[in-house]
Amino acid sequence: MKSPPGRSKKSAMKLALAQLNFVVGDIEGNSRKISEAISASADAGVDLVAFSELSVTGYPPRDLLRKEQFVLDSVRATESLAGQCKSVAALVGYVRPNPSGSGLRLQNAAALLADGVVKHVHVKALLPSYDVFDETRYFEPGKTKDCVKIAGHKVGLAVCEDLWDTQALGGKLYDQDPIEALAGAGADIIVNMSASPFEMGKADKKAELFSRQAMKSQAAIAYINQVGGNDELVFDGASCFVSAEGKLLARAASFTEDLLILDTAATASRQEPLAEPMERVCAALKLGLRDYAAKCGFTSVVLGLSGGIDSAIVAAIAADAIGPENVHAIAMPSRYSSPESLKDAQELAGNLRIHCQVVPIESMHAAFESSLGRTFTGSSGEIAAENIQARIRGNIVMAVSNAGGHLALATGNKSELSTGYCTLYGDMCGGLAVIGDLLKTSVYDLAEQLNREAGWDRIPRAIIDKPPTAELKPGQLDQDRLPPYDILDSILSRYVEGNQTTRQIVAAGLDEQTVRRVVSMVDSAEYKRQQAAPVLKVTARAFGSGRRMPIAQGYLRSSGG
Repeated sequence: MKSPPGRSKKSAMKLALAQLNFVVGDIEGNSRKISEAISASADAGVDLVAFSELSVTGYPPRDLLRKEQFVLDSVRATESLAGQCKSVAALVGYVRPNPSGSGLRLQNAAALLADGVVKHVHVKALLPSYDVFDETRYFEPGKTKDCVKIAGHKVGLAVCEDLWDTQALGGKLYDQDPIEALAGAGADIIVNMSASPFEMGKADKKAELFSRQAMKSQAAIAYINQVGGNDELVFDGASCFVSAEGKLLARAASFTEDLLILDTAATASRQEPLAEPMERVCAALKLGLRDYAAKCGFTSVVLGLSGGIDSAIVAAIAADAIGPENVHAIAMPSRYSSPESLKDAQELAGNLRIHCQVVPIESMHAAFESSLGRTFTGSSGEIAAENIQARIRGNIVMAVSNAGGHLALATGNKSELSTGYCTLYGDMCGGLAVIGDLLKTSVYDLAEQLNREAGWDRIPRAIIDKPPTAELKPGQLDQDRLPPYDILDSILSRYVEGNQTTRQIVAAGLDEQTVRRVVSMVDSAEYKRQQAAPVLKVTARAFGSGRRMPIAQGYLRSSGG
């Protein structure tokens, strides 16, 4: 690696990037993982081992930060870890009280541990408050440009957002430029401790960012990212080291823990490949489900298996994530279910080797009709009659969940959640919506990916090829109430994910009447989404904490969007 212009060539430093899967709030368990990585790094003769953002507390800790004891435990654990750092230095992320006494009471901090003590503390400067992030709710930003001397190098310290520039952020969001300040202070390596959630297309964006910032600052970039699932967020790892010339020299694995040890003077090191986009989505969903279940104390899951593509994909992801023996499927045919649907569901269950129980709902459906028959009149009554079937199925899934201690999985996709083409307390029942951030057209892509991974059609072609239907009345198809999915998803990707107005979407060439109908469906279904199961986030804008629309509002309807 050539020295940047105007700077002397530095001696080699042995650096370890500790990419670990932390549990939010488990300070004791997280500290144990950090301790083990410090020991492994010391044994390998490493000069500096760096961990991800808020590694001691796990990210994001959210309102755990309101608990005073939680903050004190974070500080004490960090100080305890310092005692282990005698022959190796470590950078760990933690929460500490704001010592200034002014502003917000906490800081998102990084501690340099060396010689058995906390040698230096760096405070995150840029605090995001967009999408799923709400750090300005808790933290006071830092304003210093911190460089520390380690093994003959001037190491600049940055935490996650501190590395992001105006181009990557899509505009000027901050008055500070931490990387420019570190470059001005003479840093030759910048260590960025990050907790950057996965989303489709973000890997390429980050690679361009790292290269651009390395060349701009004339400093190498060491990026350490958290890995694992925490609630709706999935962190993909892929920690890396980029030369001052902007060249990728080393990269850790994706979607799994890794300790990447490298020599900063080497021209190349271990580089784990990045998978194709849909492979990464598939891996993210499996990791997200596996960690959500484990970190919430579940060892098994239950879901309704309809014979359709959505539930088939969720079942396949679950079987891969936690093992087929821990997946319990329930086929619940009604008078409107085709024989082929039950056959397809049972074939899928056999292919996946998961448990499958058949519970016909006819007797329960008839009982509701007997009691509420007069209610089911007119067009609204017809929809109510259809929803009764979905709610019977939801009750069955939840009953089996309660009886067996299984995590109930909702199987709806983003197209359905967007338009409200789903039933509260029915098919929306569950503790986690695995594919709730995938539009229907992407669901088909994911089915093909799952079959490619298996090397055979374990999701039967009959399930993939059949027209989508809820089978809640004779001859029903999704397209009876929704536009064709290619058109619908084109509108939804622009409106929900791209935040475009109705006028902008129409200007892109889509039919105005269809656009207005879809937009109205999205706006009217907000009350359903705010009662939905948490959705694993894989796009730039998922339903949940990253999209906070009011339920009772009149602006969008009155303004025309």
